[in-house]
Amino acid sequence: MRPYNVYPLFDITPVRAEGCYLWDEKNVKYLDMYGGHAVISIGHSHPHYQKRINEQLKQIGFYSNSLKIPLQNDLAEKLGRISGYPDYDLFLCNSGAEANENALKLASFFTGRKQVVAFRKGFHGRTSAAVAITDNPAIRSLLNESDDAVFLDLNDYHAVEDVLNKRETCAVIIEGIQGIGGIYLPEIAFLHRLSSLCRTTGTLLILDEIQSGYGRSGQFFAHQHAVIQPDLITIAKGMGNGFPVGGVLIHPRIEAVTGRLGTTFGGNHLACAASLAVLEVLENEALIAHAAKHGEILMAALKELPVKNIKVRGKGLMIGIEFPRPCKPIRQRLITEHQVLSGAASNPNTLRILPPLTIGETEIEQFLEALNKVLEDE
Repeated sequence: MRPYNVYPLFDITPVRAEGCYLWDEKNVKYLDMYGGHAVISIGHSHPHYQKRINEQLKQIGFYSNSLKIPLQNDLAEKLGRISGYPDYDLFLCNSGAEANENALKLASFFTGRKQVVAFRKGFHGRTSAAVAITDNPAIRSLLNESDDAVFLDLNDYHAVEDVLNKRETCAVIIEGIQGIGGIYLPEIAFLHRLSSLCRTTGTLLILDEIQSGYGRSGQFFAHQHAVIQPDLITIAKGMGNGFPVGGVLIHPRIEAVTGRLGTTFGGNHLACAASLAVLEVLENEALIAHAAKHGEILMAALKELPVKNIKVRGKGLMIGIEFPRPCKPIRQRLITEHQVLSGAASNPNTLRILPPLTIGETEIEQFLEALNKVLEDE
């Protein structure tokens, strides 16, 4: 038996990591400008994170949700306070796809409807309903096809109005910033109009903050740049800094009926300890403000790259660099020649930059020097 490769593999085997760096089995050091799909929020092997998990493991690592787990209360209280949503309920699960799956289910239960509006270039996961509302036919099997999924262009006011005014839609799901699609931002005015339309048509607004949340955009959630309040917010990735964990923040008007949502591993002791450690580090080290500041520094420098017709998009430390040609060779050379890890997008011309929020000016300069050298030779 051999493992199924979910992505094409680079010939690198990481064996340890610290801060913004990885080392392979040959002790070659790599700068991590991708954070393992935006998962590494507080840096690799953060001492407080390690301590929290190790201390919890000495006590109890897991038991089912049929017994009380006080850490869930601690996590919900701290997340509510730091995120600005203290009156929401928190459903804990294991991944972003699972979070979206359950948010969609809640929306359908609450509204009695089943149509979902999603956006082109969006990505929401690889489970059944999440795939059905993801704009990528390559990962959608016949089993996942749904006539109830409606795909619209991002920032298209009129199309959204036409669909929602029919009052057949249970939910609109939108990413705070489209990640895999290539770092596309919903306009603030569009989010305001979308929020208003959802309220007047009885449609729930789901903000997928799985990649764009936990401080990555320079706010706790990317939608907070627009000062709107969604009905449901889905989270994962940076929430656990590598430990599998996800969740749904649920508006208090949506009754969280016991037994309607379920999970075996969600909210287990270790997952809660990891998630609490992340929040503690985000707060104690002011990493959200740090991400905002260093994101501005990085984006300003990228816009000065000596290449014609490039586009730089993003907020905070969630950045896309779109070149006038496919960027796979650039990404390849960054890794093999300069030991810098970056990310791809479904838009083949776009390089995704999603470093740990702890990145400093030294690492930014190292990345820019490597990228400039690669581009000089193009």
